[in-house]
Order: sequence, then C-alpha cells, then structure tokens
Amino acid sequence: MPHILAIDQGTTSTRSILFDAALRPVASAQQEFPQHYPQPGWVEHDPADLWASAAATARAAIERAGLRPADVAAIGITNQRETTLLWDRATGQPLYNAIVWQDRRTAERCAELRAAGHAELVQRRTGLLLDPYFSGTKLAWLLDRIPDARARARRGELAFGTVDSWLIWNLTGGRVHATDATNAARTMLFDIGANAWDAELCALLDIPMQLLPEVKDCAADFGMTRADLFGREIPILGVAGDQQAATVGQACFAPGMMKATYGTGCFALLNTGADRVPSSHRLLSTIAYRLEGRTTYALEGSIFIAGAVVQWLRDGLKLIRTAPETQPLAEAADPLQEVVMVPAFTGLGAPYWRPDCRGAVFGLTRNSGPAEFARAALESVGYQTRDLLEAMHADWGAREAGVLRVDGGMAASDWTMQFLADILGAPVDRPKVTETTALGAAYLAGLRAGICAPPEAFGRGWALERRFTPHMAPALRAQKYARWQRAVEATRAAAG
Repeated sequence: MPHILAIDQGTTSTRSILFDAALRPVASAQQEFPQHYPQPGWVEHDPADLWASAAATARAAIERAGLRPADVAAIGITNQRETTLLWDRATGQPLYNAIVWQDRRTAERCAELRAAGHAELVQRRTGLLLDPYFSGTKLAWLLDRIPDARARARRGELAFGTVDSWLIWNLTGGRVHATDATNAARTMLFDIGANAWDAELCALLDIPMQLLPEVKDCAADFGMTRADLFGREIPILGVAGDQQAATVGQACFAPGMMKATYGTGCFALLNTGADRVPSSHRLLSTIAYRLEGRTTYALEGSIFIAGAVVQWLRDGLKLIRTAPETQPLAEAADPLQEVVMVPAFTGLGAPYWRPDCRGAVFGLTRNSGPAEFARAALESVGYQTRDLLEAMHADWGAREAGVLRVDGGMAASDWTMQFLADILGAPVDRPKVTETTALGAAYLAGLRAGICAPPEAFGRGWALERRFTPHMAPALRAQKYARWQRAVEATRAAAG
C-alpha cells in the first residue's frame, strides 16, 4: 500500500506525519526548535533549524512506521506562511535568520507606504492590507540592510522564499526554486487575480524579480528529493500554506464553508468559491487553493495570539506546567469575577490591524489568581474568533453564523470549544482527525499522485468527532461580548 509523508513546518515545531492511502495517520515525529527575539517586536528562526527539524522528523516518521523508502509514494509540505528567507543560490547558505510572520520590525515602513497612498494598490492586487505580517516588507528590509544584497539579487545570485520554498530547495538539493499559489499570495508581491508576480509591487519595494520562485498549483510536481535523504528519490507533489492546507484537510470545498485553526495564532477562512470577495471590514481576500489551474478564493481573518497565550501562562507567568492544566483552572475560576485579557502581545490582527497595540488585562481584583487568568486567556480566543466571524459574515452577506469547523492544538480543549460555541451562538464541529493541516498537505500530494479521490469524494469522507452547541443565554452572550469590545477599545486607546 502506498503511503504519503506530510511535512508540517510550524512556528514553534516541525511535525512529520505518515498517512496510508486512505489518509489514516500511521506514524509521526515532532521536534521543537528555538525562537529568537533579538529586539522587542522582532521574531526570528535559524533557517538551519527549520531544515534540520524537517529532515529529522521525516526520517523518524518513516522509521517509526516500519516502512521502506519505496513505500512512500509522495511528499506534501505545509508551512508557516509569511516567514521570509533569503539565501545564496550557489551555496544554499542563508544570508540572515528567517524573519517570522509575527515580526513587527517593518511597521514604520508599512506606515510610510500607507501615508504615501499605496494601500489601495496593495489591497486591490493582493487582497492583503499593508502590514508587517506579510513577506514583502520583510524582504525589502533584508535587501536594505545586507551589504550588496540587492545588486546580487539583480544578478540572479540570491533566492527568496517562504518556508515551503526553503524546504523544497533543500529537499531537492537546490534543483528546484518554487512555491505554490497559496504561499505566493501571502507575500504582498503576488496579484491574486492575475495569478502572477506583480512587477509594480516589486518595484514599489525595490525587490528584483530575479529573487522570486516559480509559482505552481497546490497539487503539482515540485521536484524529487535527493536520494541520500531517504534512501531513494521521492516526489514532492503537494504544497500549501498551513491555513490553506487546513482548509483542504477540513474539506471546506463549498462556498460558505468555514474553518478555524488554533495553533500559535488563530486563522479563520471562509470559502468564497471562484469569486474574490473584497473586504470592507479589514479582512483579507486570499487564495484558498489552486487546483488544475482553477483558483478558489477565501476571506481570511488572522489572530496573532491564540495558543501562544497559553504558552505565555506557562513560560512567562509560570502559572501552569502544561497546556491541559488551563481547563481545570478555567472551570474553577470565580464566576463573579469579570477578568478580560486582550492578548495583543505582537499587536492586534484582524479586523483591527493595530501592530502598535500591546497586551492588557482588565477587571483584576485582590482575589484574581491563576484560575481567573486561565479562564480569561481561553476566553480571549473565543472573543477574537467572534470578531473575525462578525466581519466575515458582514462581507459575505450571511445573515447568521453557520457551522464552524475547528482544528489545531486548542481544539482539543472541550472547555475552550464549548465557550467558542457559546460566544458565537453557533455550532462548532471538531473532526476525528484534528491534525488537518498535515492531512491537507497529504491529500494534495495524494491527489497529484493519483492515490486520493477528487475533492468532492474526499469531502464526503470528512468525519465528525464532536459537535459543540451553544448553551449560553443570548443576554449573557451579548453582555460578555460587549465587555470584550470595551476592553479592545481601551487597549487601542492606550496605544495612541
């Protein structure tokens, strides 16, 4: 039976999962890697860590499954998206650390571009907002500060890529410099209507187009791995950014279907079909996936801090030792206390887009303690999700919230998912396979390899593990959400 290897390169760890032909997980391996914070608001990764963890976990997953390399028919890659890398084509050596999607160092550059009147052009071509979140200004920052980098780029000596391109380059021994449409769409350099790199946007940031990778469909031929990595060459046949891969893994193939993935951040996508829906509520219009040359679009809302707020409770405040401890703490919190946490540690994402905001806690009393902090942290994820879905429904024209499919680490918390359903006033569906990001990458590779069924048939096989239905009284829901909105307004006001 053929198997498919999915490499899921995330913000804090890399995981490789081996799936059988029926897309059942067989074996997995995971490896965390260090985060680097050279200055406040700056976040970096060592590119060597990204590659080493991908190679190590891929080999480990195959070994744990007891398979031979010949049993692996294809590889799919999914990755943290806007993270930006620049490397030497001749040596394969990076010129600087990877600048992570959370990094805010280009906020001033974005403000300058906005003041110069370029925001409308960026949004019209790319569907994105002028924000440090995206790759374009990160790449410009690198070219501005690395000696001779821009001249070398014009000579074709350097390569830019998001993490998928970096992994493909290393997996193929430098033979392939490519990305897929979903990752290209997050660079702020790609026209999502024309499905091509945009020369005017590149010129705006003085980015030589010789740097850019070839853009392919999500299910396509991305080259063969080096034979020495796994004992034989294996084709790379599927690539998608992590949130788009999760959209595929959740089988959100019909317009109007929604998913939210809870990892370091939270990312909600609403399938809008062949129609690119412009947002008037500061959401992103983006590519959900591109198959056989046909593009499906989505509205997306991005929350920068979701699971990371639990990491902060653990590593920053030392209130917990493990993430699961938050659930019993939240259950034990004093119901009379109204502590609200706005986790804007790296700014506020959609629909506010305020990179200058910082985290805040409201409603503390002398009796506030770890339980109240835990409850406020978990509730903040639900509140932020409602912010996104309110904006999505306003742009999409839906009169009421539909079912939300959830996945990612925080989806395992029954308490958090029940609060999410309560504050949304809508059902929340958790699938049997919650690692939908890796599943989506595996499906794309299997689709290209001829192993997996077409999207419609794959969607019929989506399996529900549990549905959370809202139990909160409407008046209480409105009261709690209004308190959240006041907290957000105070946080924005404090930033100036």
